[in-house]
Amino acid sequence: MSVLGKPVVRAAVYTRKSSDEGLDQEFNSLDAQHEACSAYIASQRHEGWKLIKKRFDDGGISGGTLERPGLKALLTDVESGLIDMIVVYKIDRLTRSLSDFAKLIDCLDAKGCSFVSVTQSFNTSSSMGRLTLNVLLSFAQFEREVTAERIRDKIAASKKKGMWMGGMVPWGYKVHSDPKLQSLEICEERSSDIGHVYDLYEQLGCLSKVKRTVDRLWPDKNWSRGRIHNILINPIYIGKIKHKTEVYEGLHDAIIEQEQFDRVQEQLQKRSVIKRGKHPSRGPSAFLVGKVYDETGDRLTPSKSKKSSGRVIRYYYSNRLISGGADPTGWRLRADMLEGLLSEIVGQRLTEALTQFR
Repeated sequence: MSVLGKPVVRAAVYTRKSSDEGLDQEFNSLDAQHEACSAYIASQRHEGWKLIKKRFDDGGISGGTLERPGLKALLTDVESGLIDMIVVYKIDRLTRSLSDFAKLIDCLDAKGCSFVSVTQSFNTSSSMGRLTLNVLLSFAQFEREVTAERIRDKIAASKKKGMWMGGMVPWGYKVHSDPKLQSLEICEERSSDIGHVYDLYEQLGCLSKVKRTVDRLWPDKNWSRGRIHNILINPIYIGKIKHKTEVYEGLHDAIIEQEQFDRVQEQLQKRSVIKRGKHPSRGPSAFLVGKVYDETGDRLTPSKSKKSSGRVIRYYYSNRLISGGADPTGWRLRADMLEGLLSEIVGQRLTEALTQFR
């Protein structure tokens, strides 16, 4: 009990900032939020509120996810029964997602914990407070989704005009020296490497042979087959910008001539449909070999792994992963699940086709 005869309400302050800008300052946004919330708790001392000294801060983390260290530590203490009230500066500091909010409310209700927003006069201990909170969160989520749509539309419109919209700069290029021009320019020190890779593939006609040659010529680069493949199919090297499935004329200069690029694409396509012979790792049941590809056009190659129990599990890997690459975009699919799903789809299609003729 407090000195005024009220039950003690252990109040914790949670603060969050989406970007890490200014967090290195002596008094930053998180400190300002904590100070305002602490003052609010002090104003409720007559109700038995007592500030918990432990801080729960998340700097540089979006409110669209619950994967936040500070929030996790806060919920852990709530689960342990150490907190009765959570105080935030604004409701969107806690979460911007309506579905995440529902999860948090369930977690707090289970432990008899409520929360209060300092700048928005309500708390979750009343039904009206819950209703107001749901309305505010709906608008917060709507604002986040509209902002994301605007960003996507801006990127699409900019790429349609041939602009470079950031990301990892392709080998052979550098960001344009004029900051007002949102484009790339050729890096003279590296552009010859790209031309050499295209020439090598035209001569050798095999990614594995090109990789071995590249490793011998430039041992410090350590390019994977996946990276070499991406270089060979990337339209940016012929002066174009790709956005999803669309390709637009770029503002930057080309490194590779259109004719050579087309010849390489034709070679890659021919190589991808060559029938392979039997391979020890495939087995007779790998009937999809040479028939399935990932989103980059890389062929899926059968493989298998043997567990300690002796169980053998078959997979289909993107070819660039089989060759020892570490490309994070490569696919790794369970063979039995992929084959079963495709068999089911084919069966349904055949059944539908037969039904039409009955």
